Amino acid sequence: MQPRPAAGAPDAVPRPDPEAPDLGAPDPEPPRTDIPGTGSRGGDTPHPVVISPGGSSDLTDEGHVERVSGDEPLLAARVHRPADLVRLLSGLLGIACVIALAAFAHGTASGLEKDILEGTKKTPVVFVQLAGLVSSIAVLILPVGFAIERLIKRDGLRIADGVLAAVLAHGVALATDLWVSGPAPEAIREALTQVTNDGSGALTDPVHGYLAPVIAYMTAVGMARRPRWRVALWAVLLLNAFAVLVGGQTTPLSIIVTVLIGWTVAYATLYAVGSPNVRPTGQTLLAGLRHVGFRPVSAMRAEEPLDVGDQGDRGRRYIVTLEDGPPLDITVVDREQQAQGFFYRVWRRLTLRGITQRRSIQSLRQALEQEALLAYAAIAAGANAPKLIATSELGPDAVMLVYEHLGGRTLDSLSDDEITDDLLRDAWRQVRALQSRRIAHRRLAGDAILVDRSGTVILTDLRGGEIAAGDVVLRMDVAQLLTTLGLRTGAERAVATAVDVLGPDTVADSLPLLQPIALSRSTRATLRRLGRERSQRQREAVLEASRLAKEARAREKGEEEDAGGRKAVRAEKKAEKEAIDEAVEGAREEDLLMQIRQQVLLIRPQAPVEAVRLERIKPRTLISLLAGAFAAYILISYLLKNPITDAFSTMEWGWVAVAALFSALSYVAAAMSLLGFVPEKVSFWQTVKAQVAGSFVKLVAPAAIGGVALNTRFLQRSGVRPGLAVASVGASQLFGLASHIGLLMIFGYVTGTEQTSWENPSRTVIAGLLTAAVLAMIVTAVPFMRKFIVTRVRSLFAGVVPRMLDVFQRPKKLATGIGGMVLLTVVFVMCLDASIRAFGQGDGDHLSYAAVAVVFLTANAVGSAVPTPGGVGAVEGALLTALTLSGLPAAVAAPAVLLYRLLTFWLPVLPGWLCFNSLTRKGAL
Repeated sequence: MQPRPAAGAPDAVPRPDPEAPDLGAPDPEPPRTDIPGTGSRGGDTPHPVVISPGGSSDLTDEGHVERVSGDEPLLAARVHRPADLVRLLSGLLGIACVIALAAFAHGTASGLEKDILEGTKKTPVVFVQLAGLVSSIAVLILPVGFAIERLIKRDGLRIADGVLAAVLAHGVALATDLWVSGPAPEAIREALTQVTNDGSGALTDPVHGYLAPVIAYMTAVGMARRPRWRVALWAVLLLNAFAVLVGGQTTPLSIIVTVLIGWTVAYATLYAVGSPNVRPTGQTLLAGLRHVGFRPVSAMRAEEPLDVGDQGDRGRRYIVTLEDGPPLDITVVDREQQAQGFFYRVWRRLTLRGITQRRSIQSLRQALEQEALLAYAAIAAGANAPKLIATSELGPDAVMLVYEHLGGRTLDSLSDDEITDDLLRDAWRQVRALQSRRIAHRRLAGDAILVDRSGTVILTDLRGGEIAAGDVVLRMDVAQLLTTLGLRTGAERAVATAVDVLGPDTVADSLPLLQPIALSRSTRATLRRLGRERSQRQREAVLEASRLAKEARAREKGEEEDAGGRKAVRAEKKAEKEAIDEAVEGAREEDLLMQIRQQVLLIRPQAPVEAVRLERIKPRTLISLLAGAFAAYILISYLLKNPITDAFSTMEWGWVAVAALFSALSYVAAAMSLLGFVPEKVSFWQTVKAQVAGSFVKLVAPAAIGGVALNTRFLQRSGVRPGLAVASVGASQLFGLASHIGLLMIFGYVTGTEQTSWENPSRTVIAGLLTAAVLAMIVTAVPFMRKFIVTRVRSLFAGVVPRMLDVFQRPKKLATGIGGMVLLTVVFVMCLDASIRAFGQGDGDHLSYAAVAVVFLTANAVGSAVPTPGGVGAVEGALLTALTLSGLPAAVAAPAVLLYRLLTFWLPVLPGWLCFNSLTRKGAL
């Protein structure tokens, strides 16, 4: 019997060249299916798909031929690699940064160009000419030489990818040239071009038409991954860049943009068409096992769960049967799996503070060493963990880790009856053992807790763990396991077993970390799903109570008519409201995290419950800062070119008063648009005050959210039942959206036909309609987007449609609502027009009412879509851009936008605060 090797440093395994020709295969032989040890680590099941019909033939030490079979899903010939997407987005970010440097830091760009030219102007002319000649020839020879090598090795498909990338890069270079020479800002044109030295006065090309395709070709064919070709490639590129730069044929930023365009287009092509799949197959795995001393008989791929969440990079898993010994569990990790979840890890690393996250970009060697270290450390700490017995590299693009086979099932796959208190205590004992050596697991989800045949708990998936962890991270592990066990057994049992093993103080210390942001990605998704189900049950309970109350009221209607008193009607309404309130109270359910807190507080009433702030910055705050900075930059740029004092010194105060009047009328129109969809009687002037109070709420909440929440609360306080209040606000929002789209199309058509006949609408209108149609087709074609839209629309219509039927029975109410919406748009358009006229003195300083309406509707849509308070930043930028594109001079557009936003957003904040406090004191909010 062959002994097992001890785990040590990874060994390099010779790997078959995927580019080598197929020299034939042995006679086919049926795959092995009689594999002992049907259990699998992590609760996975063997996948019965044949990957190697004939197996492989290898001579063993005894000299006989060993037949090996392997079962796994067929690997795709081409794959969309996440690493290509990462590089693509990095290239786009680099291009955006260079363009921003050229546009917004013109002095820096000019200084950089001047310094480079000063440092290279003393170069001998002969050397420059020689460098240009050599690089021009080499830049054409290198791609041809590499193509010949690839064709000899029968890799023509890779050459086809390179040619496609080169053609696309040439097209992008031409488009960039046209943009820079045409509508691009003057600062960008000056940074990317310069006057040629031939005396003609012509400008150089912003992007090199031949260099960008060459770079795209060489990147797409993978030349940079081969050491010798890589050295030659960079030598030629540097030599060519030096020659054209010193020769006055380009600028430094132009060279950088050229390289980035070629590089970005190459990876965009690779990600779009897919790259050749170089992942190691099952046969490569078996060869690697033989290389480290094992004698495998067969390998079967373990089936992965459909939703791996934040564990998409944990590797492929195999169950390998040996000729002499128990089976093995193998984990194979390749470079593409390393790239999965890259953006999520970067975002968590940027937004969370006080928590050490694993590196966003980690080499295969580092991943292997980290998992091996954690496996050894966990066992040394006394915890039950998979025993690592060997590691090895599977060529340059993958590594494998060999574990002893564990037969068992995950906690997620166990039935409720099988999860006993002893099992829960055993899970806590494993966590206690890890924390005794300050080892953090970082992902104690249900699929990472394995229960073997004897009922022993084993912690798996230690790859994302941490050695010498801090107190916060260790407490996060306790909070995570409390939530994981609570999802299966309830908060009471989870807390009781944790206290039995860890003690009440340790459990109580985890309460500040018991928050969604501190939990794993899959756990957060589960909590959100349970929250939606809980809300649905509460909604159904309210609707049922409302139905029963209406039936009871209908039965007693005759008695009320006989009584003829208003007191009886009020008493019935009060009784109905009390019945619904009782139903809401009875259906109210605490979420799991709140239940866990309550159970811990029963044991330790003095336990800290205030959540620790883990987020360094919230996404909404970041977006608000970026949008505000962008809007401030645009406004400052416009005002620097056109001083604000000059504009306001010539401002017509009459038009300012008109704009202020229209701004005040907008609150009356908003009240009408809301009350038109509320059949119940609500005070009109109180509603107007609520709309003014919304001006204060918009300062701290997005425009599309703050107003909805305030109106819903106001209607509830005014006596409208919660479900009906939500339905009324939803109906108002739905009609508002339809009105917004309809008016935008009407005014857009009118604007497009102002310069042409009504029978021939402008191409812009047609292009806009076609673009909208294409976007709608894309949304309906993509499954997850279609599901998202259908779910949202269905939930919206579920409560709105019955409410609309009530409104349709009251034509006066419906006319009030629709009229209020139209009036609201009209007064805002007139306010913007008056703001423009306050600064426009000449004939060309005005726009038609249709054009102003299109500008307002577009900017309002942008402001509602951007999650910033009141649309700050987005609305200003959209208004300035739209007004300028409509032909309004910048000297008029900038102060007009400033005045409009001052009257409609900033000045109403103080009255809104006063109305908000007044309504709050009166119990109306």
